[in-house]
Amino acid sequence: MAERRDPEQERAHRRRQLILTLRAFALAGFDEGAGGHVTARDPIEPDTFWINPFGRHFGHVRDDDLLRVDHTGDVVDGSGRINPAGYAIHSAIHKARPDVVAAAHTHSIHGRAFSALGRPLAPITQDACAFFEDHEVHDEYGGVVLDGAEGDRIAATLGTGKAVVLRNHGLLTVGGSVAEAAWWFLAMDRCCQVQLLAQAAGELVVIPADAARAARADIGTPQIARLNFRPVAEHVLALSPDLTD
Repeated sequence: MAERRDPEQERAHRRRQLILTLRAFALAGFDEGAGGHVTARDPIEPDTFWINPFGRHFGHVRDDDLLRVDHTGDVVDGSGRINPAGYAIHSAIHKARPDVVAAAHTHSIHGRAFSALGRPLAPITQDACAFFEDHEVHDEYGGVVLDGAEGDRIAATLGTGKAVVLRNHGLLTVGGSVAEAAWWFLAMDRCCQVQLLAQAAGELVVIPADAARAARADIGTPQIARLNFRPVAEHVLALSPDLTD
């Protein structure tokens, strides 16, 4: 049973999960320069969302660093700058998908390499089945995403899925909680790595569609994503004394 929180408690929870996600992404090597952004919809004012500040390393972001942004791109809570591309992409997704609480996008190595192929993940492992028929490929690259129109196109490509491969750019995942979006990104990047290795070694052996769908029903659920993120968060907390209560 999901823990019940009042709106203020839920806001604090989402902010904390955002910090844990950023720290986990730093440990995974997803931080690269000023690129990459993770957002969490605010439960009190749901037309706003929390985002990591522009130009700060994922591994050093603290609760006080988080910024809350409104639908016009203005910072309404916190002090700092936001990544323009982050706003263009995430604002469109949060607007198009009321069910989405969080979205994650970074310039991970394997995600970028796989995105250059312009194809979806193949169900070649049990883990990859979590994304079978539940992600899309945004099959165009028009430069750095700095305008709302491109953000809208990405949101349209994402549709109702949990992830999108941005061709020649990288990965983006979403979830009904921060933990879900975070786990799907971690898992998808690893699946990209596995497929790149497998197809470099030989011909891929693909899991039949019916079996892949059955596996997705078991391991591609929000509950499993939250469960899988727990040990990740536990490890981050063990390495981050500043986050302990």
